[in-house]
Amino acid sequence: MNHMRSGLVASAVVLAADQASKAWILDGLDLPSVGSVAVLPFLNFTMVWNKGVTFGLLGGLGDAAAWVLGGVAVLVVVALFLWLRRAESRMVAVALGAIAGGAVGNVIDRARFGAVVDFLHAHAFGFSWYVFNVADAAIVCGVAALVLDSLRSKPAVQPD
Repeated sequence: MNHMRSGLVASAVVLAADQASKAWILDGLDLPSVGSVAVLPFLNFTMVWNKGVTFGLLGGLGDAAAWVLGGVAVLVVVALFLWLRRAESRMVAVALGAIAGGAVGNVIDRARFGAVVDFLHAHAFGFSWYVFNVADAAIVCGVAALVLDSLRSKPAVQPD
C-alpha cells in the first residue's frame, strides 16, 4: 500500500511549523536582540545561529559551510522522497516526511541566513541540552520512529 500522501502531509506540516516558529522567534519576539527568554523552569528561548550541523559540528567550515551542508541536505531529502515512494507503513511514511520537512526547513535557513536558526533550550537539574529548533525535533522523532519500526517483528517473507 502506498502511504506517500501521509509522508507528504507530514513533511508540509513540519516545514510550515518550523518556518512559522522561526519567523516568530526572529520577527515577533526579536530573539536576536533579546538573547534569551525563560519560558518554563526547564525551557528557554535562546538565540543561536548554528553554522554547523547537529550540535554545531563542522561549524568551522567557514562561509562555504552553508552551501556544502545545504547541498548535502538536498541530496538526503531526494533520497528520503525516493524511500517514501516505497514506504510500506504509514508510520514509516510519516517518519520520512518529518525528517524531510525538517531537513528542508534547515536548508531554507542556510540559504536565507547562512546558518540555521536554533532557539529551543531545554535544561533541568543542572543538565543543559543543546539549543535546537522544530526541524531538529522532527528529524530526531522521525529517526526514532524508523528505529522503532525496524525493531518491530515483521512477518517472514515466504520464498517463491
